[in-house]
Amino acid sequence: MRQFLLVVMMFFAINSFAQTEFGKKFKPIAPLNKPVVPKKVTPSVSTQAPVIKAPDLLKKPDEVLPSFSKYQIGQTKSFSMEQTNDFVNPGDRIMEKMTKDLDKTLVREGLKEDDRLLVKIDKNFGEIRTKSKYFTVYYRDYIYIDGDLIKATINNQMIGGIMELYSSYGQFVFNLNDGINTFEMEAYSKGTSGGNTCEFKIFDDKGVLVRSELWDNWDKGVKGKFVIVKE
Repeated sequence: MRQFLLVVMMFFAINSFAQTEFGKKFKPIAPLNKPVVPKKVTPSVSTQAPVIKAPDLLKKPDEVLPSFSKYQIGQTKSFSMEQTNDFVNPGDRIMEKMTKDLDKTLVREGLKEDDRLLVKIDKNFGEIRTKSKYFTVYYRDYIYIDGDLIKATINNQMIGGIMELYSSYGQFVFNLNDGINTFEMEAYSKGTSGGNTCEFKIFDDKGVLVRSELWDNWDKGVKGKFVIVKE
């Protein structure tokens, strides 16, 4: 019972003291009647995807040097609207060299004509001694069929007219006088791909091969001469 009375007395004492301390001086602060505005935060990372520029595979890469270098590689090109191809195929250079080497070999072996190596001097094929009454000559172009023409004479008399050379053999026949006969074959023209090229074979009246010759890259007007002695 005493304890209960003690608790009640202490409650009234604390309540009386609190009212005396804050009764007149205490004024409650009214709440602010102001809406709460959320703070705008700007994201530090862009939400847009970065723009990626694809490299131009057809453009020759620029020569780049450090900014501190005082040297320069190549020459500065001025701007031009003309379309150019800066790429060089190494295979083209190799092919060009191989073609030139092959051309030189073909010319050297007599398999290709070349205007730079035209023969401009008449040739003496020497002497032929025979008992034949006539000779038959077979002739052809042994390289390119490009319109080569020849003219043949025996003792300054034309034989058969102007003759064109083909890949297959043509032929003409001429009689022989007793004693010395002068037989000449002339490169009457050049072809479209170089000098005149002719192969010819001479047979006697029994069909025996007497002489086989050729000329390579002869200029127009060059002659080949035989002295035929009929015994």
